[in-house]
Amino acid sequence: MYYNDAQRGKNGAEIYRTKTGFRYPLSKDRSGRYKIRSGEMLRVCMNSDFFLEEADPWREEAWEIIHQRPDVKFWLLTKRPERVAACLPYDWGDGWENVMFNVTCENQRRADERIPLLLDLPFKHKGIMCAPFIGPVSIKQYLPAGQIEQVLCDGEDYDGARPCHYEWVKALSDECREYNITFVFCTLGSCFVKDGKTYHIQNGKLRSEQAARSGLSFQGKAIEFKLTDTWGCPIPSEELYVPYFGTKCRSCGMKLICNGCSQCGKCG
Repeated sequence: MYYNDAQRGKNGAEIYRTKTGFRYPLSKDRSGRYKIRSGEMLRVCMNSDFFLEEADPWREEAWEIIHQRPDVKFWLLTKRPERVAACLPYDWGDGWENVMFNVTCENQRRADERIPLLLDLPFKHKGIMCAPFIGPVSIKQYLPAGQIEQVLCDGEDYDGARPCHYEWVKALSDECREYNITFVFCTLGSCFVKDGKTYHIQNGKLRSEQAARSGLSFQGKAIEFKLTDTWGCPIPSEELYVPYFGTKCRSCGMKLICNGCSQCGKCG
């Protein structure tokens, strides 16, 4: 996070509310339609943490925005699951259908700390993100509960990155396949070890392509988000956003969980 922020001229230690993007899910185009279409997924605070204590003053408004778009999927990630129960909105109940909650499990210690908390929290959809993947992780003991719907894995991708080992990724992928859970190997990371050989890969596109070619990603049981309009009526599947994937998308490690190509024309 600190490295990525520095690349954009930001200080990762500063915690602030975004000035222009905070209410983006409610933005409309000139014709009055939402810019974010029904069925799309928004990943929230990917360079931060939705449950930071310093963000408590803004979270209620963020929940309200999520509540106003029951037709959009919101993907939340945290390293602080111990704070979550006290930070849920008053009308949360057993969870909102359009929210998927994920915890970071970068090694076995963190997995054993955070996954039990994840399983005890009231969310309709739950997942795990092993990123940065810096040590072997087994989650097999947690999968029989049937709550985990998706597992993502990603090596570190910046200068000084710790190694990600092929054997770790393969073992995690095998556990997910056994329980028919979607597993996504996003990228190798910039320091990848396979068959005793270390590969230093600086090209981000190549890291993603090699992850896709590894064959370790797996499309498991579909995640069923019961999205509705603002009146609570189910949205027909034919009215939901369908991702478009261009030629270059086909070799991307993120394809299984991506919103697709925006067709901006830059690939041409």
